[in-house]
Amino acid sequence: MRDDRDSGSRLYRWLSERIDLTATLGWLASVTGAIYGGLDSRLELRAALRKALAKPVPRHINWLFCFGGITFLLFLIQVVTGILLTLYYRPTPEGAYESVRHISNEVSLGWLIRGLHHWAANALILMMLLHMFRVFYCGAYKHPRELNWMVGVCLLMVAMAFGFTGYLLPWTQLSYWASNVGTELANAVPVVGGPALVVMRGGPVITGETLTRFYSAHVIILPVITVLLLAAHFGMIRRQGISGPL
Repeated sequence: MRDDRDSGSRLYRWLSERIDLTATLGWLASVTGAIYGGLDSRLELRAALRKALAKPVPRHINWLFCFGGITFLLFLIQVVTGILLTLYYRPTPEGAYESVRHISNEVSLGWLIRGLHHWAANALILMMLLHMFRVFYCGAYKHPRELNWMVGVCLLMVAMAFGFTGYLLPWTQLSYWASNVGTELANAVPVVGGPALVVMRGGPVITGETLTRFYSAHVIILPVITVLLLAAHFGMIRRQGISGPL
């Protein structure tokens, strides 16, 4: 509890020393209003937003239906903190560990950004599992929503892949050997196991090539797949609506 209070005090002092929050918020409000007014007069954004958002909520909706939204919020936190971490992270065997140490100990609020990225990743998996359990319990995976359920399962697998590829990036002894065991599991798959192992590692053993491949998958390939799956997921929810009560 004391550590949390100290962290909050450090964050407050850092912000108060560098930012006049009242003036900044006033400036943002004026700029946002000027931009929105100009766009609204040309594109009728207000009417479009009203049409898109003015959708009645079924009476049976309760807090159990919030797990999906919380999962999406945690994904957005991952995106923002991940982008900030890439500004300092170096995906090389020589620089990976040192860059993570630099982020945690020397970059202003780097410890906070890295901590948010780490804990939000764990919370995301938990919220996603709770969301899928709620969908299963309510029978929302049945006709005509089977395809959306399969998209959700794919999103869960992608989330697990995020965790697997991200675990190697600090390039510590623990992450190295854990990734060694994890990739070795692919070798147990008949026929395709051997080639899959080489594709993941970039060779027979984990090297700097493996780190580069995991980093590329973590920050490029998996985010693109996630955005496409989320677009399909939300589109089908919008089209089919929220499932009825039990």
